[in-house]
Amino acid sequence: MIRCIAIDDESLALDLLEDNISKIPFLELAGRYTNAFDALNLMQEKPVDLLFLDIQMPDISGIQFLKSLKQKPMVIFTTAFSKYALEGFELDVIDYLLKPYSFARFLKAVNKAHEFLELQERAKEIQKGPAFGSHYLFVRADYKLVKIDIQEILYIEGLKDYVKIYCGEKPVLTQMSMKSIEEKLPPHDFIRVHRSFIVAFNKIDFIHKSFISIRGKEIPLSDNYKDNFLSLVQQNKIME
Repeated sequence: MIRCIAIDDESLALDLLEDNISKIPFLELAGRYTNAFDALNLMQEKPVDLLFLDIQMPDISGIQFLKSLKQKPMVIFTTAFSKYALEGFELDVIDYLLKPYSFARFLKAVNKAHEFLELQERAKEIQKGPAFGSHYLFVRADYKLVKIDIQEILYIEGLKDYVKIYCGEKPVLTQMSMKSIEEKLPPHDFIRVHRSFIVAFNKIDFIHKSFISIRGKEIPLSDNYKDNFLSLVQQNKIME
C-alpha cells in the first residue's frame, strides 16, 4: 500500500482526488488538507509515501512547501498552471497533473509512483546482498533508479541536498546527503577529504598540501579531514 495525502486549497479538487484515490487498490488516503501547514503536522507524526500537491495556494505555494521538507516523499503536482511544469520536474517529482485531468491520466501518474516504489524496494534488497558495498549501488536520478559501478567512481561532490557522483562518461546528480552516500561506500576504498568531497583512493594521481588531484581536478583537502587522510597515506592503505 502507498500511504498518501492530498493538499489543495480548493475543496472540489480534493473531492476529485479522494474519489480517484478510492478507486486505486494500492492507494491509502491518510488525509486531505486545504492548508499545507496542517498537512505537515501529520507528516511529522508518521511519514507518507506519496503527496498530491497543488502548486498555487495562499500563504505558501506547493513548490515552496516541497522545498521546505527535509524528508521528501514521492510527489505528484496537481495544478491548473502549466508554467510551473519545468520547475516541478527540476524538483524530481513523479508526475505533473494539469487540471482538469482525466481518471486515465491520474491512473498513469499513480502507476509511475507504484513502479518507482517497487524499484526502490528491489534496490534495497539488492544492496543487502553480498555484492553491495563492493560492486555497485543504485541512486535516484532523472526520474529513475540508476545503477552505478562503484569501481568507476572518481570522486563525489556534495551540493546542499544533492550529491554529484563523478563516474563513467558524465556525473550523476542525485538527492542524497554526503553522510548517506558515505555510508553506502566501502570504507577502505573511499575517504572524506572535505565537507563537500569524498574521493576514491585508487583514483588519486597526486597529493598536494592543500588539494588532491584526480584526472586533472583539484579537490580541496580540508584541515578538518587532513590528519585522518594523511594517516591512511602513511599506513600505505592508499597510493600503492
